[in-house]
Amino acid sequence: MSDDLAHEIDIFEGQMELMGQGKLDEKVFAETRLRRGVYGQRYDNGQRHDGFESRELDFEEKERIKGPDTLWHAPGMQRIKVPGGGLTADQLDVLAQVADEYSDGILHVTTRQDFQLHFVHIEDTPDMMRRLASVGITTREACGNSVRNVTCCHLAGVCQTEVFDATPYSEAYAQFLLGHDDVQDFGRKFKPAFSGCEAEACGLVMMHDMGYLAQIKEVDGKPKRGFKVFVGGGLGTVPH
Repeated sequence: MSDDLAHEIDIFEGQMELMGQGKLDEKVFAETRLRRGVYGQRYDNGQRHDGFESRELDFEEKERIKGPDTLWHAPGMQRIKVPGGGLTADQLDVLAQVADEYSDGILHVTTRQDFQLHFVHIEDTPDMMRRLASVGITTREACGNSVRNVTCCHLAGVCQTEVFDATPYSEAYAQFLLGHDDVQDFGRKFKPAFSGCEAEACGLVMMHDMGYLAQIKEVDGKPKRGFKVFVGGGLGTVPH
């Protein structure tokens, strides 16, 4: 884990303690936790459906999980970024461990190559973030008005029709923007995507705020790699 990331997690843990002591405004803390992928979660009167039947959630402070007035420190949802959707075996092991230890054993895979854990106690999130960071996984900017997870076509590197593998470019893009001062206070969330293939729609680059489609052009008689850039797509309630 980098020193900068370790320091950020320490700061978040300190802010959480201040919030618990009533020394930090809830709206200020909401921005802090969301930027680290920590969401509140609305409950159905302390019940959840496990796929077979509704059952009561096993939490001591029942008043924390009652309907729309759920309190800030009620168990919530943690989003985990996986830039480009690529994971190592060690990372998968740790993800499985934190799902069992801090959640309900279920890792929800999102449409944008993230993972989400539900029913996570907020007081556990700093330790969970440290566990994830030890294998190179971050929750930083998984929410908030910043650059969200940078996705890449799931067939990148093996697609038979790709112009070239866009994976290293998406990884460099994600690494450059992570924590960058210029992307911390956008008007709204910003979602980019990469794809190496124009023949297929796997990367969905036209449906993102900014999409990058691999291209090769001849410059001074030599092939040069680059990207066709699409802007203004959307993944909201009315995708366009």
